[in-house]
Amino acid sequence: MTELQMGLIGLGAAAVVGVFGYNKWQEQRHRKMAEAVLKRQHDDVLLGDAPKVVSKTPTSAPERSEPEIGIEQPEASDSQRLEPVMLAEDEPIAEAAEVAKVAERPLVTPPEPEPVHAKHVHSDEHHALPEVDLPATLLDPRLEFIVAMELVDPVSAHQILHSQREVLQKVSKPVHWVGFNDLTREWVRLGRDSNMNVRRLRIGLQLANRMGPVTDADLVVFAGAMQALADELMAVADMPSIRVREQAMEIDRFCAEVDLEIGINLVSTGLPFSGTKIRALAEAAGMVLGADSLFTRYDDEGRAQFYLQNIESTQFSPEAIRTMTTQGLTFLLDVPRVDHGERVFMHMAELAKRFAETLHGTLVDDNRQPLTDAQLEHIRREFIGKPQATMANYSLAAGSAQALRLFS
Repeated sequence: MTELQMGLIGLGAAAVVGVFGYNKWQEQRHRKMAEAVLKRQHDDVLLGDAPKVVSKTPTSAPERSEPEIGIEQPEASDSQRLEPVMLAEDEPIAEAAEVAKVAERPLVTPPEPEPVHAKHVHSDEHHALPEVDLPATLLDPRLEFIVAMELVDPVSAHQILHSQREVLQKVSKPVHWVGFNDLTREWVRLGRDSNMNVRRLRIGLQLANRMGPVTDADLVVFAGAMQALADELMAVADMPSIRVREQAMEIDRFCAEVDLEIGINLVSTGLPFSGTKIRALAEAAGMVLGADSLFTRYDDEGRAQFYLQNIESTQFSPEAIRTMTTQGLTFLLDVPRVDHGERVFMHMAELAKRFAETLHGTLVDDNRQPLTDAQLEHIRREFIGKPQATMANYSLAAGSAQALRLFS
């Protein structure tokens, strides 16, 4: 009950008490007045002896005396006679009734005005915003063992990445770090150049790659490192309850089924190929010599499509290629890592044919048998189209971010 309500109730009670007191005072006043009138003694004009009044006339004849009703006049010294006054007694009664009605009315408390607060944008306001799911392109629960951490206070990404670095180097599989950017409201991969503070953290241990599935020893080391990190950051490490080893073995079997690398060999039929000529042809085709000693053809989005390498042991380098010669080249296509693999393969085959015409070579398979157009079509359909269709059925598209992590 508010102070306003209590005040109104007090005023109503005081009004009722006042009216009741006023009525009592009027009642006593009227009673005293009536008693004063009734107690005053008057001569009874019918029973008492009335004084005789003799009227004198100029004549001497006796006059008849008649009895008269005498009215006693009060003497001047007597106190003034009080006559009963008929007051309008209904007035205080009506007034009391009206006050009582007012007191009996229900008290209507006016609504309290809502407090107006200035809006402040607090750093914790993001908790009230809709939850942002972790994209599978960053971490996929099918491919990674994901540990979730919610930190009490934001911590720099640099500190997080360096906390358990030495321990995690003992793990044979990649460990991926992802943090939530409160400013952009998105999950981002954390790396050496990450300059941000993180409150929400996800760490994923990759369950398999081209080297095989994760081992029990890897899991033990990773779990211990995550618990130590949670203790350091004052966070709780939420680890999923999954059969990690069984899931890792299943992924490894899937990888073995679709992990293919298709090569088209170009060998010399006479003089060896000149390194400078190879470089000129490759750069004219839009290929770039990288630090891995391979010429790489990229798509418009910067993703590798296929490679060109020396068929011999000598690797390509900007210095060596000026004077080197070779008996052959190999065009390579990594099937699970290339989007639209069939189309890319046919483009690679056409480029290999142009190299063969310019360098005076021939296209052969790994057994050094000539490759015909029919054989190239068979390779496209059976060894590229079907494996990539299998990946699509597994909801793991060739060339996707998940495929690039898995087939590494």
